[in-house]
Amino acid sequence: MSNPIKRFAIAAVAVVALALAPAAGAKPKDNSNKSVPVSFMTRNLFLGADLSPALNAPNAQAFIAANGAILREVDRTNFPLRAQGLAQEIMQKKPDLVGLQEGAWWRTADHPGPPHQGDDPNFIATTNKYDFLQLLLDQLNAHTNKHYKGYELAVAGKEFDFEAPADYDNDPSTGLLGGEIQGRLTMRDAILVRKGGAVKVSNPQSGHYQNLFTPTISGITVPVTRGWVSLDAKAKKGTGQNQQTVKFHFVNTHLEAFDDETQHPSIRALQAQELLAGPASNRRSIILGDFNSNVPGVKPGDEQAYETLLDGGFSERTDAPMSCCFNDLFAPTNTLDHQVDHVMTNMGKKVKLASSSTTGTAQVNGLYDSDHAGVFSKLIVKK
Repeated sequence: MSNPIKRFAIAAVAVVALALAPAAGAKPKDNSNKSVPVSFMTRNLFLGADLSPALNAPNAQAFIAANGAILREVDRTNFPLRAQGLAQEIMQKKPDLVGLQEGAWWRTADHPGPPHQGDDPNFIATTNKYDFLQLLLDQLNAHTNKHYKGYELAVAGKEFDFEAPADYDNDPSTGLLGGEIQGRLTMRDAILVRKGGAVKVSNPQSGHYQNLFTPTISGITVPVTRGWVSLDAKAKKGTGQNQQTVKFHFVNTHLEAFDDETQHPSIRALQAQELLAGPASNRRSIILGDFNSNVPGVKPGDEQAYETLLDGGFSERTDAPMSCCFNDLFAPTNTLDHQVDHVMTNMGKKVKLASSSTTGTAQVNGLYDSDHAGVFSKLIVKK
């Protein structure tokens, strides 16, 4: 006679197995990887010249002479040529999102006039000289194929906008105190998104900081307007039932470069506070850009803005690369010795750094692509 206890045990095991088995036709749920890889790049394009001589000019004639020297230096640093190298950097890495700083737009008029700034409707310098954003986009979209569809401009924010007479021909005997033309600089930050990629964007926005560097140049108060651009992003991986989707808020900014580090809080630290209270207040934010700040700082006080962001819950998401700065685009010496370009998130363990690297650390066509290196970061973003 068979053992009744043994028969009962076998039957119980069969019932349990049947209860746990998936229904006919059902696919087992894939819980192996609820995360999506997303890649980013922050790239300061370098406006083409140092503005310090104009900002520090002691009088009107020196100011006009400095403006002319700046325009000649912009010609020499040749952004149409540099845009080729910058495009190659981006195309090689293929980041999903690119944050650009110093997307300069240089314009002129063939006669001098009084200075204008900001939202003044009386600007006269409207002839295009160099539109950095358009020149870069032209290069990025010049050689598309089925594997590479190029980039599009998702959002651009206008910041510092100023025009004044310039002694472009370097002849102080002509024009208005030597200034025979009008030169204009419009600064912009922007975000590019890769076409045909896994990231879709919406809700583009831009804004300005209230705390600004405001020098007085030849008796004229000139607020150096800075701000941010942002958008909402959705990144996908996979298809069908195994598709994973993550959402986040993305912000690109350029904090003040001309600052008094002995001031506490500094201007850029105050701008970092505004960033935390405004566009980066979303609890799933990724911020990047040229923060002009790091720990330790190049000078005492430089670290204030970066520490403000750390205290605000953001973490570094790069390998802390040396990205600043090339003192001379044409000199072959690599003078990168500190970090000011960052990628940061406030999502804690919801984000993991997969890899990071720098770009633009070697000369192309006889000069560096910018006075900064580019910083690339690939992140694994969890749901």
